[in-house]
Amino acid sequence: MENNSLIEAINSLFGGTVTTIIGAFAGRLMWHSGEVKLGKRNFFGKELLWEIPVAVGMAIIGEAVSSYFGLEQPVSTGVVAVLAYLGPRGAEATFEAWISRGGKK
Repeated sequence: MENNSLIEAINSLFGGTVTTIIGAFAGRLMWHSGEVKLGKRNFFGKELLWEIPVAVGMAIIGEAVSSYFGLEQPVSTGVVAVLAYLGPRGAEATFEAWISRGGKK
């Protein structure tokens, strides 16, 4: 089987769950790195541990959103990574904006 992307290669090696978790951790790591760059956090500080449950939670939410919209791999992994980057507050703001527009797909 030929893999055309990194996500497809990870999917074929480990399965969709691992791919989703990697996407979520990548999204949270991008956000965390931005906070480090701004001087708000140390890279290996205790705050990094709090990103683990956020990443897992955002992976679950991202998979639910992807399922709702009928998205398949690798798009669903991208949705997970974006939502993980946004975090709970960013996802809430995005969801509220979507609801205010009538909740249309």
